Amino acid sequence: MHVVFFDIDGTLIHTGGAGKDAMLATMRDQFEVKSLDGDVSVLGRSDRGIVRDLFQMHGVEESKQNWERFVSAYLSGLKGNLPLRRGTILPGVEPLLRQLRTQAHVAVGLLTGNIAAGARTKLSYFGLDSYFSFGGYGDLHYERRGIAHEALDAAQRHLDRGLDTEKVWVIGDTPSDIDCARAIGARAIGVTTGSHTAQQLQEHGPDLVLEDLSRPESILDLL
Repeated sequence: MHVVFFDIDGTLIHTGGAGKDAMLATMRDQFEVKSLDGDVSVLGRSDRGIVRDLFQMHGVEESKQNWERFVSAYLSGLKGNLPLRRGTILPGVEPLLRQLRTQAHVAVGLLTGNIAAGARTKLSYFGLDSYFSFGGYGDLHYERRGIAHEALDAAQRHLDRGLDTEKVWVIGDTPSDIDCARAIGARAIGVTTGSHTAQQLQEHGPDLVLEDLSRPESILDLL
C-alpha cells in the first residue's frame, strides 16, 4: 500500500494571505496587540508554533484558554477572509487528486502545519476536502516533525495496517516538508509552487523536484 501526504499552502492552494492576515487580526482584536513587534515566519511551520511565537513576542500567556480563544477568532477570520482574497487551486492539483482517488493501492492524506479545523476550512472553500480522510495537523505540535509522526500514525489507523515507509511520499513546497518526510523514513517530492526555487529545495535532498503538479504521471509512475 502506498500513502501520499500533501502539504496545503503553496502545494495544493494559495489563499492570498487569508490565513496569515486572520492570525494577525486575531492578535490585534483579541489580545489588544496594536502593532506587531518583529516578524514571525510562517512558511512551512506549525500553527501552534507560530502562535506560541506571537504570544511570547507580545507578552501573552500561552494558556489553554488563550489558545482556544485564539483558535475560535482565527477560524472566524479565516472563513471571512477567504472570499476576499485572490486565492487559487494550484496547477494540476485537481486532476492529480482525481487520479489518485482511482488507485486502489494508494491512500491520500494531509501533512500540514494548519490546525485541523483551519485545514478543513481552506480545503472546503476550494472544494478539495473530500479527497482527504486522515492526516497530521498543527493543533498540538510546535514543530513539523511531530506532525509527520502524527500523520503516519493516522494513516496506519485509517488503513488498519503497518506501513512500509519506503512507500510513503510527502509532497510539499518547503524544506520543512522534505524534513518531515525524512523524519518518518518517507520519500519526498518538492514543488516550486510556493516560495522556494528548485535549487533551494534540491539542497535539502528530496527524491524529486517538480515545477508544479500539472503532470500527474510524474507522480503516478512512482506509485
